[in-house]
Amino acid sequence: MAASAPELKPRRRTGGVLLSVTSLPSRFGVGDLGPAARRWVEQLAAAGQTWWQMLPVGPAGPGDSPYVAYSSFAGSTLLVSPEDLVGDGLLRNEDLAGPEFPDGIADYDGARTLRLGLLRRAWENFRKSPPAALRTGLAEFSQVEAEWLDDWALYAALKDVHGGAAWAGWPDDLRLRRPEALVRTRRDLAAACDEHRFRQFLWFRQWTALRSHAAARGVKLLGDMPIFVAGDSCDVWASPEVFLLDAERRSTVVAGVPPDYFAKDGQFWGNPLYDWEALRRDGYGWWISRARHAARLFDLTRLDHFRGFESAWHIPLGAKTAKEGRWVPGPGAPFLEALRRALGGLPFLAEDLGIITPAVHVLREKFGMPGMRVLQFAFDGDPNNPFLPHNYDPNTAVYTGTHDNDTTAGWWAALSDPARHPVRVYLRTDGKDIVWELIRLAWSSVAEIAIVPLQDVLILDSSARMNTPGLAKLNWRWRVSRSHEVEARLAGLRGLAEIFNRIPAWKA
Repeated sequence: MAASAPELKPRRRTGGVLLSVTSLPSRFGVGDLGPAARRWVEQLAAAGQTWWQMLPVGPAGPGDSPYVAYSSFAGSTLLVSPEDLVGDGLLRNEDLAGPEFPDGIADYDGARTLRLGLLRRAWENFRKSPPAALRTGLAEFSQVEAEWLDDWALYAALKDVHGGAAWAGWPDDLRLRRPEALVRTRRDLAAACDEHRFRQFLWFRQWTALRSHAAARGVKLLGDMPIFVAGDSCDVWASPEVFLLDAERRSTVVAGVPPDYFAKDGQFWGNPLYDWEALRRDGYGWWISRARHAARLFDLTRLDHFRGFESAWHIPLGAKTAKEGRWVPGPGAPFLEALRRALGGLPFLAEDLGIITPAVHVLREKFGMPGMRVLQFAFDGDPNNPFLPHNYDPNTAVYTGTHDNDTTAGWWAALSDPARHPVRVYLRTDGKDIVWELIRLAWSSVAEIAIVPLQDVLILDSSARMNTPGLAKLNWRWRVSRSHEVEARLAGLRGLAEIFNRIPAWKA
């Protein structure tokens, strides 16, 4: 009797859409965690999508880049929904009257001015007559989150006092965190610190509600954790021992990358680098706290610049370009093992793009984390190109493009005819519907996760690009417009999810 074929267990295949929270529609200048976010979750669920991937949600610094935040733990209060504050009894509907903001473009400056005024009014109303549930919730939140929240509240209050100046320019006793100065300042700025705690409470309250809304509809949140933190951040000010700083708390080397696809001179990021030896001696405590925090916010977190855990590009302070740096070994397997033990697993997606060595792949594969593949990088004519779908391992997340890429329509429009040839041959296409053909290619691949930016779902050109690496201005501004046919396009995505088994059976 012939032996029966072994039973093959189907792997879980999922799909999702990349969209920054700030890109959601809103009448308050930028998207937020309120009604439009809940509506977006419902649209994803109806389209059979599992993942809402978003950009970092911390308090963005100068330039509004979510990858340069004032804290790795605090949430961006720019994302607090004014409409939901009305629902909490902290504002009235008439308080929400304000200027008309442009459709389809994020107006960060205008949104900050408006929303800061509303948050201040909500705080005053809370102080005068705090709803019992909110009063109890704030007390519990302040106690549970005190490990990072107290430092953040003081840092934010001090930035206000110093007109937004970076902590490196504060008086020495505060810059160096001398104990007597901290005690005095916490006392003097107690009311301001309480207000900043309150703002974070509002953010986390709305975040928790949004995540519950998503979970009830089978939608998971895929977050983004920048490996490095901003020099002007509460992280560096409150935990200087974690970073490579001199006695005056100045960086001795800064982060970046050598020349690559995105920048011929490399990228000079300027972030302080970690003192991994000091972290090792401490059992990686700061990083474990950061990872646990991310795991509470997201179902899966993209580890931006995963390469840095194997080795990081160290640029001497004062270098003219990123070319002057060198690779320095990172913490490697012992660090990831410590994270795995502390978290009971590694709920991370490794961003392994750019100049990646075999050692980086070995490290990622050792811990079973999925890597990333971007179709825009696939068509150089080399059949061994790792971004071509026939070379994928299932433990992969495939993208048409990321927030750092041009939109697929823009990318195609910029390609020369010879550069288009490998794409036409691989897809057997004339390129007239290239965007959806590449989405179809991603969804049909063996990659267990397939993600597409909403701009590609909507077939938008380069004017909808989210970020151009190396360009300091005009980034992070795209928003969903009233004219965009979101639901109709998502219906097409559901069709692909059904064809290629990326829709959970209970959603079908």
